[in-house]
Amino acid sequence: MKPQIMVNSCTGKMGQAVGEAALRAGLDLVPYTLCSTNDSVKQTVDVGGTAVKLVAPGPDRDALVEQLKKQYPALVVVDYTVPDVINDMADFYVKHRLPFVMGTTGGDRDKLIKQVQDAKLYAVIAPNMGKQIVAFQAMMETMATNFPGAFSGYKLRVVESHQSTKKDTSGTAKAVVASFKELGLQFDVSQIELVRKPEEQVSVMKVPESALNGHAFHTYQLMSGDGSVSFEFQHNVVGRTTYAEGTVDACLFLARQIENKAEKTLYNMVDVLRAGAMR
Repeated sequence: MKPQIMVNSCTGKMGQAVGEAALRAGLDLVPYTLCSTNDSVKQTVDVGGTAVKLVAPGPDRDALVEQLKKQYPALVVVDYTVPDVINDMADFYVKHRLPFVMGTTGGDRDKLIKQVQDAKLYAVIAPNMGKQIVAFQAMMETMATNFPGAFSGYKLRVVESHQSTKKDTSGTAKAVVASFKELGLQFDVSQIELVRKPEEQVSVMKVPESALNGHAFHTYQLMSGDGSVSFEFQHNVVGRTTYAEGTVDACLFLARQIENKAEKTLYNMVDVLRAGAMR
């Protein structure tokens, strides 16, 4: 059975993009989205021609979700909320046994993983849903595992640029830095340079002006101790389509795991890649 997708929250650009991607894939988009109290004044939001009703926090939310579970037996929730609420959202999904795909970054990640693992709730949690970017992350993890310390003595500089509304450091950058540390580099995630001012994004990072409201430009520069050898890794993404399509792939993957009653319940995007679960 194909998953029936509920996106939280469709009030944001990423949620909108995922809703539209789900419709393009021929999936049912549940016409409800959980949102903040401030957002709920709009009552509904249009997603690819579907009127989606906004559901604010409150006593009616629990009853609605239980009703939706009966109405949509293959329900899979997608979470693109904000870093400040992801642990609360995870608690809500656990409480109602809602399988979910979470692309929201930030929050207490250790607590998040423990919440879901302890509950044995089916979920895909990843800081990046872009398939090719995830493949790059997996490549870095493999290199770190097979060649620990290969870059000992090197210096690392990491610069990442996202739209000015992004509040936290890129989860992708953090994951790649973790691999570099295994390769022997001395570096802390607090040293990641964040570029959020539009003028710097255009002049320094070379972000097209048309992409200022939606982009992810990352550069990782390595230099040997004596300055004689340098490496540079770069991945630049314009727009949100690649993340939205990857999120839908993750939903399809998770639905198959649920249908097959897989023993493992918590996954990441590398698991999705390894399963060949890409359209």
